[in-house]
Amino acid sequence: MTVDDIEIRAAVLANYGGQRRAMVAGDADALGALLADDFTLVHMTGYRQPKAEWLADVRSGAMTYHSMEDVDVAVDVSGEAPVVTARTRTAATIWGASGTWPLRLRISFAHDGSGWVAAGTVASTWR
Repeated sequence: MTVDDIEIRAAVLANYGGQRRAMVAGDADALGALLADDFTLVHMTGYRQPKAEWLADVRSGAMTYHSMEDVDVAVDVSGEAPVVTARTRTAATIWGASGTWPLRLRISFAHDGSGWVAAGTVASTWR
């Protein structure tokens, strides 16, 4: 692993940690600062939600994240852009449905000129 790979890995893990903290805090502004302008979140249902809509749902409480526990986290820096894959246990209330879900988050990143931001997340379940 090169020095650049180590630095990229640290940067995307810091971004991911910031996303988790902002989600649980319900801080849509902090969350939005970690995401690319054209970010999309693909929910476990397959619904592709644009950044602005997701942040509005976080802001309004329609999506409330109570906790996110990492089970394992991996970073792949071998491709064109880094990817974080995390398995979590996420306790949330999403559009009125409450539960704790085993989520697999695959987060791709892009460099925006000043740092690494999340370009998109695909959430699915795992067992």
